[in-house]
Amino acid sequence: MTKKKNYLTCDGNQAAAHIAYMFSEVAAIYPITPSSTMAEYIDEWAAAGRKNIFGQPVLVQEMQSEAGAAGAVHGSLQAGALTSTFTASQGLLLMLPNMYKIAGELLPGVFHVSARAIAAQALSIFGDHQDVMAARPTGFASFATGSVQEVMDLAAVAHLAAIESRVPFLHFFDGFRTSHEIQKIEALTNDDLAPLINQEALAGFRQRALSPDAPVTRGTAQNDDIYFQSREAANPFYNAVPGIVEKYLEKLAAVTGRKYGLFDYYGDPEAERVIIAMGSVTEAIREVVDHKNANGEKVGMVAVHLYRPFKAEAFLSVIPKTARRIAVLDRTKEPGATGQPLYLDVKDSFYGKENAPVIVGGIYGLSSKDTTPGQIISVYDNLAMNMPKNDFTIGIVDDVTFKSLPKVEEVSMDETTYEAKFYGLGSDGTVGANKNSIKIIGDNTDKYVQAYFAYDSKKSGGFTCSHLRFGDNRIRSTYLVNTPNFVACHVPAYLHLYDVTAGLKKGGTFLLNSLWSKEEVGNHLPDNVKKYLAKNNIKLYIINATNIADEIGLGNRTNTILQSAFFKISNVIPYELAVEQMKKFIVKSYGRKGEEIIKMNYAAVDRGGEVEEVEVLREWADLNVDTVQKDDAPEFIQKVVRPVNAQRGYDLPVSVFVGREDGTWEHGTATYEKRGVAASVPVWNPDNCIQCNQCAYVCPHATIRPFVLDEKEQKGLGEEVALLKTQGKQFEGTAFRIQVDVLDCLGCGNCVDVCPGKKGQSALEMVPITTQYDNQKNWDYMVQHVSSKAHLVDTKLNVKNSQFAKPLFEFSGACSGCGETPYIKLIT
Repeated sequence: MTKKKNYLTCDGNQAAAHIAYMFSEVAAIYPITPSSTMAEYIDEWAAAGRKNIFGQPVLVQEMQSEAGAAGAVHGSLQAGALTSTFTASQGLLLMLPNMYKIAGELLPGVFHVSARAIAAQALSIFGDHQDVMAARPTGFASFATGSVQEVMDLAAVAHLAAIESRVPFLHFFDGFRTSHEIQKIEALTNDDLAPLINQEALAGFRQRALSPDAPVTRGTAQNDDIYFQSREAANPFYNAVPGIVEKYLEKLAAVTGRKYGLFDYYGDPEAERVIIAMGSVTEAIREVVDHKNANGEKVGMVAVHLYRPFKAEAFLSVIPKTARRIAVLDRTKEPGATGQPLYLDVKDSFYGKENAPVIVGGIYGLSSKDTTPGQIISVYDNLAMNMPKNDFTIGIVDDVTFKSLPKVEEVSMDETTYEAKFYGLGSDGTVGANKNSIKIIGDNTDKYVQAYFAYDSKKSGGFTCSHLRFGDNRIRSTYLVNTPNFVACHVPAYLHLYDVTAGLKKGGTFLLNSLWSKEEVGNHLPDNVKKYLAKNNIKLYIINATNIADEIGLGNRTNTILQSAFFKISNVIPYELAVEQMKKFIVKSYGRKGEEIIKMNYAAVDRGGEVEEVEVLREWADLNVDTVQKDDAPEFIQKVVRPVNAQRGYDLPVSVFVGREDGTWEHGTATYEKRGVAASVPVWNPDNCIQCNQCAYVCPHATIRPFVLDEKEQKGLGEEVALLKTQGKQFEGTAFRIQVDVLDCLGCGNCVDVCPGKKGQSALEMVPITTQYDNQKNWDYMVQHVSSKAHLVDTKLNVKNSQFAKPLFEFSGACSGCGETPYIKLIT
């Protein structure tokens, strides 16, 4: 009887947590991006009473740090409890001392790692393999997975093999690219996996637990006479690991029908050029292999799963005898080494073999640098050269040490896949809405789905871009959407900050959260956007989700309205079904918050249908777009900061960072960001102002300040600019003004809330940002031409006086309305 498939639309972290929960009796946790949600799922399921394979809820203990979590894992394993933890990056580094002990004592723990960059010249929260490569010498078996489905399947093998082999496992997958990518996969259950556990090995583990009933001494000190021999005595355990893993891969295949090996070969059986890699890039390489072989070439690839212990015989057995050129891709950088880790392992495997192929190595994807089909094609092209370049890089332009391979034009891998991009603002709900959208499509159709979310490093209020794909074929595109069928811009300010229509396919669709009416919007679209829409026959739709959200009472949460609008115009699934499913998600998400919240979100779904099409005028195609703009900013701002702020940092070559190799950065760069992302900003009414300066005091981002102007400075302002006579004898002959930095304000409203005003009438009022753009020139004048008058008062005497001093902490990346930054600002 064929087993019914249990489909689940989830991300890699949830898949790993799902398996870890089954096999764990104890989980010691400490959060670190991008692994945090694994621990959160475990904690949530334990609190809900979910049972593991052994019929018990998992005991979850959050520690004070990653070092504490690893110590707790060590102690729990010594006590005979199957134990897991979850970490990444610096968190994994803090666990290394305990990992050596856990491995040395042959304790079958499993660490699930969403692999992430290590802080070197700068911190990065994004994914690569630097952290797991630092753990190579610990004695942990190292097991790599490259997709959400592989995480689900092979995480189970890691736990099963750890129990039988007594060797602890480090199961890793790419941070963000796999940990946060959502796919529709087949989920495993307790019933699937419980029969696979080696009960004899599990009983042996329990018997070896430290217990007063069977006392032993463990954790001794050994001298030079016996330490060496004791280490070598463990060799048979490591020698047995590959065979044990292979056995469980076969048992898993019998349950699921999905076959894996220690090393998986994919491609032409007579391939002449082969790429070796591990992690999510292997999915994209498979796409390129299919493309090249369909065009008459003979290429292949090998995905590495069991990286440690590295079984050379198993690796060599999957390499076609016809292979003449091999490229090894490493997602790490070990400065000063003769090669990167996987490359050296591959070279060593072929050492002394007859007719060994030419082997070259390269680095890709550090800090989640996107690895595209074009870059992979360049690797195969390099292998076709008479003298292939070794020690190369892809995905960047290295014009300093000249290691980068030439760029290759991108090729679309599957034209039948529908691709969409959604530009949003961190915490505006765009990402959450798109997670729901992809689950709605995945759960209500037979289509394959994929969702990936690109973030900057801000906690909230930063740039987000959601990349969605769905189609009839399996989706292996582990890279960003570059040629979408659909683009939605949820933040009107982005029209002037980023090239939001870049790559949008001819005949595609552009949805704008528009602050302007159908008749007005053409006057506010940048010329480059209008020209692109007209030249590429793009359909333009608008909806004023900002106003609708305000009317409903949702504040700045426009996500549900725009999600509904997407389903209305995309026809991915019937709109009525989409509305029904969105409302189900609303009940699931907000059910505990009361009927009123549910009704407001229901209204948001319904009003998303108010989206309307705008005519794209033919004459827009003939617009002249001026790409050269005058810029008086310092060179560093022009060459580095502005491209990074405009999401064009990918294009910067290595030479730009010469002189900044140690990560030293000019300060004050935030003042050039000027995003203008607030929906509403404060406007000052001088008639109600008592000059208390409390508004400036509570502003988290220093975007509202008091200015005192002498007679000469007053003349530089237009007559329409309101001023007050400054209070205080020391300010005799000067004028006072509260000025708002419109483009840096995040619209939190703290200033309005704190303002006492005259007779309870606030001197500040929140108004749509579109009405205040002209006020920005007054801010620019104030900061450039009005001198500080702080020397006239004792700025340490009271709150009012303190705000006349220029803050040295301004325009930070803190969340809108942050309660901490005002204090930091005050200290400066």
